[in-house]
Amino acid sequence: MSALLSRTLMALAVGATPAAFAQSCGSGGGATVCLSASGSGSAVQLSWTTNGTVSAVQVYRDTDSDVAGRTRIAQLAGSASGYTDSGAVPGRAYWYWIKFTTGGGSFNSGVARAVRVGVMRNLASPQLAATMAPGWNLGNALEAIGGTYVWGSTNFNEAAWGNAPATQALFNGIKAAGYKSVRIPVSWKQYADANDNISPQWMTRVTEVVNYAHAAGLVAMINVHWDGGWLQPTYARQREANARLAKFWTQIANNFRNHDDTLLFAGTNEVMVDGDYNAPTVEYCDVQRGFNQLFVDTVRASGGNNARRHLVVQGFNTNIDYANNCNATPPTDPVAGRLMMEVHYYDPYDFTLDANSGSWKWGQAANPGGWANESYTDAQFQKMKQRFIDKGIPVLLGEYAAMLRTEYDAAGTYRKYWDQYITRSAFTHGLVPMYWDNGSLENHQSGLFNRATGALVYPDVSNAIVNAAK
Repeated sequence: MSALLSRTLMALAVGATPAAFAQSCGSGGGATVCLSASGSGSAVQLSWTTNGTVSAVQVYRDTDSDVAGRTRIAQLAGSASGYTDSGAVPGRAYWYWIKFTTGGGSFNSGVARAVRVGVMRNLASPQLAATMAPGWNLGNALEAIGGTYVWGSTNFNEAAWGNAPATQALFNGIKAAGYKSVRIPVSWKQYADANDNISPQWMTRVTEVVNYAHAAGLVAMINVHWDGGWLQPTYARQREANARLAKFWTQIANNFRNHDDTLLFAGTNEVMVDGDYNAPTVEYCDVQRGFNQLFVDTVRASGGNNARRHLVVQGFNTNIDYANNCNATPPTDPVAGRLMMEVHYYDPYDFTLDANSGSWKWGQAANPGGWANESYTDAQFQKMKQRFIDKGIPVLLGEYAAMLRTEYDAAGTYRKYWDQYITRSAFTHGLVPMYWDNGSLENHQSGLFNRATGALVYPDVSNAIVNAAK
């Protein structure tokens, strides 16, 4: 076979839709084997034609088109003409080869590519949400920003904020600790060119991390996180922000369109006008709601499994009171029962996040004069129950955590109590609590797991969270 024909067949195999691909041929020892591959919801189906005498065949696959490092997954008789790869991970692209043996030696067919299409179950969002508590955040990792990215490289800023890059061992540790879902914040602009085209290498890395969650048996959620403040909810910035948001979500959605319903998309994160923590104006609410609608429209238009994927929209600045007012009416969605709302909770700030504060006790009994004690927490979550959950729209508590304060509370008693109470109150009011682990295990931080090994470092806090969501 000529090199030109081989390249042409390879281009057809890579560029076609995941459902079916052109045959890709290879010859040697007086025989020619032409391979094709197609993905379905249950497996990847391989089929090949043989011209000439073949005594045995072996099936190989890899996660790239380089023959080096590929893995043999089957050995078959020479008369075989098909194989079902039921071990393919849904949503992951695979490249396949047939290595065939003749009297003249062993040779390879051409390479064929396919993606197993993930199954979208007939679950409404409340049913899926019921399987997700408690959740955990891969914080300060894929959304970390730092040095300038060189286009085409794999030198990412994932470790820029001091965390080891995510591994399968970490996700296995999260699952083993009792968590059922993971929120994966992601920044995209720092890895995009001037025309907002996302680096293929970065998309591959994000896909790899999502597949860690799939392999561990966790429900995963990715978003467009803050990375430079370009998503400003003002009329002056609306057109620019809309264009970028739509382009990013078009690329993200197309990349993940074959993943099953254990992958959720969340449109944005904590959208607000930078530095303005006052109640949002009519303008701010209007533009932020527009971001939510644009996200839904863009993902649905990408087709595939995205036509029915569970989507998460945010309240203004993911604030409970602002969500209650700005976002009472959810975006229009052509698919019924596939939307969720997201809010965050860090009250009282002087206890949870302000390292310079002397406020280190929490709860009505320990600090009766403090604000945002147990009754306040319950009332806030009740607002979400009445506004959204009771109307069939699940609410994710996408972030919450109290930092460690060893200078006051060496045993972490109040930190654990706050984390436990917030988890329990959220869960009993119907919200899905997703703890914010920022990766750091030091004082004034909220990390629970060693990112390099996946080991649980604060089992008392983690167990309190997990047991509170039962």
